[in-house]
Amino acid sequence: MSTAETLIAQAMRADVDGWGFAPLEGRATEERPAWGYAGLLADAVATVEVAIDLDTGGGEVLGQCPRLAAQQHVTESWPPNAAQARALLLPRGVEVHETASGAPIPLPDGAADLVTSRHPVRPDWPEIARVLTPGGRYLAQHVGPSSAFELIEFFVGPTTAQQRRGRHPDDEVGAAEAAGLEVLDLRTARLRMEFFDVGAVVWILRKCVWWVPDFDVDRYRDRLLTMDEIIRRDGSFVAHSTRHLIRARRR
Repeated sequence: MSTAETLIAQAMRADVDGWGFAPLEGRATEERPAWGYAGLLADAVATVEVAIDLDTGGGEVLGQCPRLAAQQHVTESWPPNAAQARALLLPRGVEVHETASGAPIPLPDGAADLVTSRHPVRPDWPEIARVLTPGGRYLAQHVGPSSAFELIEFFVGPTTAQQRRGRHPDDEVGAAEAAGLEVLDLRTARLRMEFFDVGAVVWILRKCVWWVPDFDVDRYRDRLLTMDEIIRRDGSFVAHSTRHLIRARRR
């Protein structure tokens, strides 16, 4: 294995645009939920007239679907990701909406048969309900509470109970139902993550900037070097992600 400083420097130069994770191949692993979101998404979009995928990233997950909705829309607020989504999805007739974070969903009331999202930034339940036709469906895989908190707390120290409660599926079900949706299915999973070199950790912290918002290599160099020692001693640094699958429909 290269030295810690070499791994850190390489990770700082690496591209982190889009939602692909190919640079971590062989360097980090994360279990996948048993429900297989990509397959569920493919089945769902293939059977509807109008669908919109929220926070699509670079369109990587939707782009795997063999068949899309007759009128397929996506939203993305980060310009580099939106550019990747356009390159990938425009040739397939998808309308890519580059929106501001927190902006209304760019569809009229009751226009969508299906709203989907893999890891939405912040689900806006009233907006989701607004754009769905009566009986329209919501299908999404959300990040759950305390996801990757072993890694986060390694850098920022102990977090509060309120911080660890964020994104709790029970809270999201309550908010969805209050907005006029009926939750049909809720599944949860806790999944093992392993990082096999410190460069992989730097790369993921650059990509998932909300994990350690003030992350900077110089600011956290001592912690990074300590993590490098742990990985070389134990073989990996272990954390756990949480996910939940939500299926709902507009009443």
